[in-house]
Amino acid sequence: MCLVVLAFGANEDNPLVVAANRDEFHARPTQNADWWSDAPNIIGGRDLQAGGTWLGVHRDGRVATVTNYRDAQQKHAKLRSRGHLVTEFLQGGQSPVDYLQTIRSDDYAGFNLLAADNQSLAYLSNRGGGLQELPAGIYGLSNATLDTPWTKVERSKERLASLFAQGRVNETHLLRLLSDREKGPVEEVKSDRLPFTTAHAITAPFIVTAEYGTRCSTIVRAERGGTWHFHERRFDASGNNVGESKFSFKARADTN
Repeated sequence: MCLVVLAFGANEDNPLVVAANRDEFHARPTQNADWWSDAPNIIGGRDLQAGGTWLGVHRDGRVATVTNYRDAQQKHAKLRSRGHLVTEFLQGGQSPVDYLQTIRSDDYAGFNLLAADNQSLAYLSNRGGGLQELPAGIYGLSNATLDTPWTKVERSKERLASLFAQGRVNETHLLRLLSDREKGPVEEVKSDRLPFTTAHAITAPFIVTAEYGTRCSTIVRAERGGTWHFHERRFDASGNNVGESKFSFKARADTN
């Protein structure tokens, strides 16, 4: 399970805010967030097993993030890694909608993809809903379609809206939002494929189990005037902070 809460055009001082937890098996090899040596205008972590990334930012102000869709459909070897959906948007020059229109959805296992630039935000899932260009607002995404009203999604959206209302949109408060370990109600537990204890654990915004859990929390925040902030905080299997990476940069439109 993963969690993304995103505010687009909801506030003049912070026109784009993304707060995301990446949940993954602790054994899966991952590269910490940094500027990429082979694509120096892109910043993000990298999946060293299948390639791509779950969340990345281009220096020109384009952002994308992907989550898996939790379903019972079997994967097969010919499917492409969903992490490439993010990478290919960031490496190209298309608008969010134009890029999403090029995706061959059947080439991937279930996914949810959000892509944004300075003018627009768009969403695509291959598990329902089709391509949507989204108006300004606050959105929540986990491992079902956009704004599915799971408790973790709804609570996180409400807390982000509250931070905007209080004028407290900064990395400290956004990371605190993502650190919420309160589980969802028992009614949300799907224990058809998992033991009940594990299935209940993954209903929390921040997941802690021995083999699988929140590997990192990432904040992306754009300020009015074009300054961007990228903050990644990493965790071990016990949910302890084991490292952070912080970057700030000025968006440039003349990058490739």
